[in-house]
Amino acid sequence: MKPLRSVLSCSLCAALIACGGSSSDNSNTTGGGNNFASCSFADQNQRFFEYMQEDYFWNDSLPQTIEPEAYDDVYQLLEELRAPEDRYSYILTQDEYDALFVSAEYAGFGFSQQQISAERVKLRFVYQDSPAWDAGMRRADEIIAIDGVPVSQLLANGTYNDALGPAESGITRDITWRTPTGDEQSATITKDEVATNTVMGQTIWQLDGQSVGYFTLDAFINRTGNDLNQVFNELDANNIDRLVIDLRYNGGGLIRYANQLATQTAGTQVQGKTFIQYRFNDNNAAQNETVPFSLVDGIRQLDLDQVIVLTTGASCSSSELVINSLRPHVDVITIGETSCGKPVGQQPQELCDKVTFAINFETVNSEGQGQYYDGLSPDCPVNDAIVADWGEFADPLTGAARDFIVNGQCPVSTAAMEHVSTPAYKNAPIFTMKDKRATLQ
Repeated sequence: MKPLRSVLSCSLCAALIACGGSSSDNSNTTGGGNNFASCSFADQNQRFFEYMQEDYFWNDSLPQTIEPEAYDDVYQLLEELRAPEDRYSYILTQDEYDALFVSAEYAGFGFSQQQISAERVKLRFVYQDSPAWDAGMRRADEIIAIDGVPVSQLLANGTYNDALGPAESGITRDITWRTPTGDEQSATITKDEVATNTVMGQTIWQLDGQSVGYFTLDAFINRTGNDLNQVFNELDANNIDRLVIDLRYNGGGLIRYANQLATQTAGTQVQGKTFIQYRFNDNNAAQNETVPFSLVDGIRQLDLDQVIVLTTGASCSSSELVINSLRPHVDVITIGETSCGKPVGQQPQELCDKVTFAINFETVNSEGQGQYYDGLSPDCPVNDAIVADWGEFADPLTGAARDFIVNGQCPVSTAAMEHVSTPAYKNAPIFTMKDKRATLQ
């Protein structure tokens, strides 16, 4: 398999790159003396096994005797080969990869939803300028009916997702929702192509005589560099004194944009210093590399010596890199919940009509600190809850950040009424972007 060159640390995102180079001649065979039809299940399994033997980070844990062709497909083979530590490797078809990541768009209403109880669904966020956004829907709104049928009834019958309709432009539904203030609103909303902006809720607070910048970053994908430039242009123009970065649902993505975010935040505090060190398996030790802080696509920087980061169990991978890489150089205060625990990453590989994301390397910071498989514990523990829009102090994490800025210490932690942290991260596979898309409408 030919490696795709963009390096990721991803659980919910992938590199936005084309996958090419596989043979179109079905008469070709793979190496190693196995006469499988090119790109047959047996051929894919054999290629994938050979790749894992050479490049998988935990290749020394692979079974010594195995017949790859005995497995029904490459997905089943991955589960057989997965190391005990590996909650992160996954495989997408080329069509899934292109649809999810190359276009950075999808057909839908434009919101991410989360079921918070057996009878209730709330919006985690709404993409700007989407059909849902234009209808007035926002984070923390609760969907209470679809085409006049109560959500509680749809959930009880197992028909909720069907009621929202397929992911096709032109699908129309009458949706009724309740805002956090208790107001009920309804609109007829039609699905359309939705652009997945990665920066949300950008605002500037005036607190205790200081200008405090705040924004949410949802993912590290190909458009993130430009999105970050726009938000940092405004933050710099307003001469902010402090910064709060909300990464609570950011599952990771392209490492270069984690570098950009960290560098634009700390600027001269980190430039010329080590951002991360890549460590590969013994077969690929020559690829070990030290990467300095870099603006990447960035232009303006803030030169801050402290940053506040909001996290939950859904803060993963490149989100954790921002925290771990900055900590040797500036004061990083984390507020919220323990992050997901992914100090490893992958270089996507093409495999016929698929793109594989098997773990290839681990990352450590300039002081060699990494291996946080149990996640990064928050400095100020606060339970997440979907109760207010981005940047509003009624939100428990945002309110805790305000209290920390004003009082200089962690607020007393109290459990929110509707705790919505993603459960069982320590015992279940990390969600892929494909899984995340299932929550989008």
